[in-house]
Amino acid sequence: MGRFDRRSSMKMRRRKAQAKKKNRARRRADERKARLATLSKKSTKKSS
Repeated sequence: MGRFDRRSSMKMRRRKAQAKKKNRARRRADERKARLATLSKKSTKKSS
């Protein structure tokens, strides 16, 4: 085993990729919520 084998193993790569994937999904969801919130605010102003 080399010095960095433990961290660059296939299992660790999969775990890190999964974490990145979840972070991306979470960020997209947050952006969508923010956009919907701003759109709904704009629409309520127009209707009143």
